[in-house]
Amino acid sequence: MDFNFTPEQQQFRDALRRFIAKDYTFEHRKKIVHSEQGVSDAAWGTLAELGMTALPVPEEQGGFNGSAVDMMVVMHELGRGIVVEPYFATALGAQFLKLAGGQEELLGQVAGGELKLAAALSEKQSRHELFDIETTAKRDGEGYVINGTKTVVIHGGQAGQLIVSARTSGGARDLQGISLFVVPADADGVAVRDYRTIDGMRAADITFTNTRVPASALLGQEGAGWDILDAAADYGATLLCAEAVGAMEALNEATLEYLKTRQQFGVPIGKFQALQHRMAEMFMQTEQARSMATLAAVKASSADANERRRTVSAAKARVGQAAKYVGQQAVQLHGGMGVTDELPAAHHFKRLTMIELTLGDTDHHLARFVAQPDFKNAA
Repeated sequence: MDFNFTPEQQQFRDALRRFIAKDYTFEHRKKIVHSEQGVSDAAWGTLAELGMTALPVPEEQGGFNGSAVDMMVVMHELGRGIVVEPYFATALGAQFLKLAGGQEELLGQVAGGELKLAAALSEKQSRHELFDIETTAKRDGEGYVINGTKTVVIHGGQAGQLIVSARTSGGARDLQGISLFVVPADADGVAVRDYRTIDGMRAADITFTNTRVPASALLGQEGAGWDILDAAADYGATLLCAEAVGAMEALNEATLEYLKTRQQFGVPIGKFQALQHRMAEMFMQTEQARSMATLAAVKASSADANERRRTVSAAKARVGQAAKYVGQQAVQLHGGMGVTDELPAAHHFKRLTMIELTLGDTDHHLARFVAQPDFKNAA
């Protein structure tokens, strides 16, 4: 199998890398993070001009119909540059719209960069189990009334439309009875508490109080939203794996450069064999993570749901392990400087920590991998 990127993918990668190097430097990023918005409209506009917002959208809606492998190229570069714009949240939301169908107008707005999305899936009691839903959606005339609270919604405060999971029937942890809705962020009864997370991103706790939506807000069929939710979450986890690999790659480069310049006993500390061994292990961990992230991207759209779940969980677990190792080693090799805001290393480490916890941590995905039907037969 050819693992080289196509010329088109390389063009996307190079264009995005040039933009980050020139206009989204570390110092520029810090100003954005500490601004009132926490994101940059100018940067978002550039991403749209470069075609990044159109990449995951079908051609019929003005997009490029990019695959998960195409998206892996973009997420890798965003990870290298620790970009804080709401691209991941919007791409994940677009995946919900694509899987559900019937949302061509919204997808067209996403492609043009006019609309940002966020997926409101987690609740305070659910942890990583996205089927644990207490938010309800009750039939009311020709529409629905939504009540409940979603927590840590990535870029929920910056989104124009929210993808919301709610229970229309069944118990709190049943797979059946889950429905998905697209809800305007400014709808009556929607309260958003926006805040900055430890990695410089934005998240929000969103409360729905008697929020009325029309029947057209329903994504897919009522009560049958779990398959879409499960598949979209796996897609999102795949994107996060690619972003983590980009962050680890940049962290390795920064650490190696530091070892070449920091001197002790009159020589660069990179001359010490023990530190060379640690750098070699960091590199191997990153390459293993890259391989698994690539496999997950290839299998993210598999028609076999069990194969998709198995591969994505294996990748998310392996990438999570590598992210923890590479991040911790980088901080240690930088010494006290590794935890200061003055160096990108600390910010990469924080982002890797948050990626590991998003859409299922390492332990969650290891358990999910083992629980797959054919695990025992494969063993």
